[in-house]
Amino acid sequence: MTAHDSQTVASSPPVIDEASPGLPASATSPWPVFWVASVAVFLVSMDGTMLFAAFSALRAGFPQATAADLSWVLNAYTVVYAAMLIPSGGLADRHGRKRVFLAGVALFLAASIACGLAVSVEWLVAARVLQAVGAALLTPASLSLVLAAFPTNKRAVAVSLWGAVGGLAAAVGPSLGAFVIASLGWQWAFYLNVPLGMLAIWRGATLLSEAKQPARARPLDLVGIALLIHGIGALALSIVQADSPDWSSHDLLATAGVGLTSILGFVVWARLAEAPLVDPELFRNATYRYVNLATLSFGTAFSMMFFAFFFYMNSIWRYPLPLAGLAMAPGPLLVVPVAALSGRLAGRHGHRPVLVAGCLIYAASALWFFMVPGNEPAYLTHWLPGMMLSGMGVGMVLPSLSGAAASHLPPEHYAVGSAVNQAIRQIGSVMGVALTVLLLGGATLHRGDFDAVYLCHMSLALLTAALCLPVNTAPTAVAEK
Repeated sequence: MTAHDSQTVASSPPVIDEASPGLPASATSPWPVFWVASVAVFLVSMDGTMLFAAFSALRAGFPQATAADLSWVLNAYTVVYAAMLIPSGGLADRHGRKRVFLAGVALFLAASIACGLAVSVEWLVAARVLQAVGAALLTPASLSLVLAAFPTNKRAVAVSLWGAVGGLAAAVGPSLGAFVIASLGWQWAFYLNVPLGMLAIWRGATLLSEAKQPARARPLDLVGIALLIHGIGALALSIVQADSPDWSSHDLLATAGVGLTSILGFVVWARLAEAPLVDPELFRNATYRYVNLATLSFGTAFSMMFFAFFFYMNSIWRYPLPLAGLAMAPGPLLVVPVAALSGRLAGRHGHRPVLVAGCLIYAASALWFFMVPGNEPAYLTHWLPGMMLSGMGVGMVLPSLSGAAASHLPPEHYAVGSAVNQAIRQIGSVMGVALTVLLLGGATLHRGDFDAVYLCHMSLALLTAALCLPVNTAPTAVAEK
């Protein structure tokens, strides 16, 4: 899964000349900065999907909680992360990218420990919210530091690799999580963050140099943040509670209505506010509009695929968690090499052909899972081909969506434009988790229960392909901008 391609919210882009503020003057290579920043983003991306593998363990650990309750362990993180991504870049510009990056990593690690110590679902959800704030602080600061460390002619390569690292981490998360959780317990899905995070803090403190633009920092749009969190959270709640006997249709409609009203209020506020969380001017560009709609639909399909996988392996094929994690691995292993090749092709021919082809391949993987696997395990012939197709599709689509979103943006909007695109992908992830819990959250599952998931998965992939058709990022089109 894409990666967390967000940037600072400052109105001017980071300095990216040969003498760059992201790299100490004595350094001869920008790559140490890249790896420090990437370690932290790897943690954030991996953590966002690792808990897909932990859902069954969390149900066993908190037997009094419903599937809908536990979905908020995933969704509370994602909703807060999405809303905080955009303004957090402004904090980095105001207080220093290095300082905010290190503070974000430290908060993420402290919250990870609090998650592992949780004795109730409420505690765990609260700690996940803190984790999300830390993740949102470090992510745009990380990419800004990478951009600042590289000269202009190397920036595209650095951004592509940075995105591939995040995409690989998001894809590997469920597989690694399965092994860790089965061996050590669900708490270690969080404790695993600590050693890598400490490494990022230690190396970052010595390798990174400070860069900030206090004169151009944007104020925080607290109203916009509150409206976005409330709107997406209410919509997700109405979806995950759709089958609950404790919720009437009136309750569900009222909750969904409140969510939609908050989102509409967010749009109206963005048009009226002096310094809105999201500048409506960004969406005047047709390519940017369509790329973000495509990001929303693909983000939903992406999280549905990963989440449904563990439901299928545990409930239908009765795979133990470590074996399920191993079964997941081939797809993620394809993400980085496919992303690297796709980035070269997109640089020559534009993102549209790569995006459309990747979406069709991803839809083919959903069709395979819909038609082929049955009740009896047959991994090599019935599951592996679908996993390979999905890995190829993810490697082609997720990094390309991030690249296409930024391709037409003027320099003064590059930072916030990339952050908006990443936040929209997180909102899609919330919707995907909510839909999967609605369709597969029952105590007893049968093979036929998965048909609706795969049909949704396939439909969303085809919708993404259609939304990518108007995207025009061919080199001549970008040069004309």
